[in-house]
Amino acid sequence: MIWDFIQNQILGMKWLNVLVQKFVTTCHLDAESPIGGTISFFFMDIIKITILLCVLIFIISYIQSFFPPEKSRKIMGRFGGMGARFIGALLGTVTPFCSCSSIPIFMGFTAAGLPLGVTFSFLISSPMVDLGSLVLLMSIFGWKVAVLYVLFGLVIAVAGGTLIEHLHMEEQIAEFIRNTKAPELPEMEITFKDRIKGAWSQVVSTYKRLILYIVVGVLIGAVIHNWIPEQWVITALGSNNPFGVIIATFCGVPMYADIFGCIPISEALLGKGALLGVVLSFMMAVTTLSFPSLVMLSKAVKPKLLGIFIGICVVGIICVGYFFNFLQRFII
Repeated sequence: MIWDFIQNQILGMKWLNVLVQKFVTTCHLDAESPIGGTISFFFMDIIKITILLCVLIFIISYIQSFFPPEKSRKIMGRFGGMGARFIGALLGTVTPFCSCSSIPIFMGFTAAGLPLGVTFSFLISSPMVDLGSLVLLMSIFGWKVAVLYVLFGLVIAVAGGTLIEHLHMEEQIAEFIRNTKAPELPEMEITFKDRIKGAWSQVVSTYKRLILYIVVGVLIGAVIHNWIPEQWVITALGSNNPFGVIIATFCGVPMYADIFGCIPISEALLGKGALLGVVLSFMMAVTTLSFPSLVMLSKAVKPKLLGIFIGICVVGIICVGYFFNFLQRFII
């Protein structure tokens, strides 16, 4: 009962849904009509995502203050082999929220001499799985889906880093990175007040950067939820289309958003009959392989390594999508 309360009222914010529907009814609109439903969906998701986003950014930024790049590099430097790649993937879960912001950290780790497999495990996991994605997915899909999503993301990150390390592709790193030696910076003492101030500053700056994508994502989700015929979605992304996961993955690659902008679209697609694996593949592709991040990464690595990175992510995302399709009947 306690978990149901957390899932429904704290994470799912069912109380907010009741308030929004009362507001729509007060405006003399039918919450079940396309227009009323669109307004309900929009306000419900905007408010819910804003609350969760601000709380999560604050908590994660506070945690992140204990793991500056220099300290993270030292932590990863203590490990070797598979353990180092796993630590790299785990550290990716407490880094910023989009793929573009992870690339400068990846470049710094690489310049510091960390093994390529470790830095790529970090680069894959950082946008794909984080503490924010775990909590936000729990609010929509439940804890089983959220935990499996994060675990599969970590598997892709560690497997991808392992493959890249065994291919010995150090020469595929741009020369300006290989010839740069990361300076040894002293660790600074940060007070509790400074951590709180820094976390709040991160909330404001991140929300300003993401709000446009959240609004666009919610609008798209509202249109799908209230205006797109259910049969269209089932035909394109339901169980009768074996290529739904592949379609969703390649549709997600050119987009630029993070999980907060993807959630409303994914929620609407799932509600219209899209398979779970299709929805999660779309989310993974959008967050991991956005076009702007690939452009940035192309300045740091040569085309061969960039192609291998993209291939690993695409194959891993597609495999996870089909696996979730298989598991859907057991976890939802």
